[in-house]
Amino acid sequence: MSGSDQTVDLKLQLINFATEAGFAKVGFCRPDGLPELPDRLAAFVAEDMHGQMAWMADRMAWRGDPSALWPEARTVIMLAEPYTPDHDPLAVLERPDRAAISVYAHGRDYHDVLKKRLKRVGRWLIEQEPEAQIKVFVDTAPVMEKPLAQAAGLGWQGKHTNLLGRDLGSWFFLGAIFTTLEFDTNKTEISHCGSCTACLDVCPTDAFPAPYRLDARRCISYLTIEHKGPVDLELRAKMGNRIYGCDDCLAVCPWNKFAVAGRDAKYDARDDVLAPPLAELAALDDAAFRLRYSGSPIKRIGRDRFVRNVLYAIGNSADVSLMTVAQGLTDDPDSTVVDAARWAVSQLKKD
Repeated sequence: MSGSDQTVDLKLQLINFATEAGFAKVGFCRPDGLPELPDRLAAFVAEDMHGQMAWMADRMAWRGDPSALWPEARTVIMLAEPYTPDHDPLAVLERPDRAAISVYAHGRDYHDVLKKRLKRVGRWLIEQEPEAQIKVFVDTAPVMEKPLAQAAGLGWQGKHTNLLGRDLGSWFFLGAIFTTLEFDTNKTEISHCGSCTACLDVCPTDAFPAPYRLDARRCISYLTIEHKGPVDLELRAKMGNRIYGCDDCLAVCPWNKFAVAGRDAKYDARDDVLAPPLAELAALDDAAFRLRYSGSPIKRIGRDRFVRNVLYAIGNSADVSLMTVAQGLTDDPDSTVVDAARWAVSQLKKD
């Protein structure tokens, strides 16, 4: 068997192993296959659309050029792992006294679950090719997974800038394995959004200045997770009861009719994240918050930012029975929580 045939055979074996390990799709691209990426990233940062996410501007040379991150790498293997919900994620928005939490945070922290699975695939690859080297990345390094996944043929960045696929839908995580092995690459996927604007139209805060462009400063996912300090008054009322992330633009995508089912029970929703009462969440102190969300991605935003978000939801609830809950936090040690509590009280007094 020639070297070329051996590489093709190894690629097929790798795809089969990764699929058996729980991944829904595998694609291959070159680290230097995104020549337009540096300019796109630079323009996004120059317009300040990244908000407080300083890490977007840090190490832009690596983030904008994957080949600069590890020059020895010859192939990037992109893998998709589904976490498709088995319920309507927008139904909770009709229950204003309850908290809406993004589906991706309903189960175990995907960083931990996905990285273990990636390492398993990586170890298998090294067993087949002991001279090869690999590096595994899961959303924790200056790697732009979505453009790489599009270059690897897994899907395309829709008008909401999230990745979606004709055979995947919207609900999947991405992981990357950089390797010194050289594989044949997949064809870059093109957009199949057509004239649809469902994701743009549903956004509560008008976070999309144009199709395929996101202003993170207006995105509820950014505001509830990344943004530190008080949220602009104009945006608070538009956040509704979304306290951690936002799934609106993902949930309305027509391509979800092809979404594959989640395969790992670790991503199944925990009881404490499916529409929990706002009053219950507002009562959490730091210790209780850490205990409740141990092993969850929610834990990383900390109690104060979490309770800030809960208070915005209380202020939007029009439920005057929550007045005493908000009033009880107007002397909280955290100034941002105090600001949110006072705002919630003022909003409820209007109702």
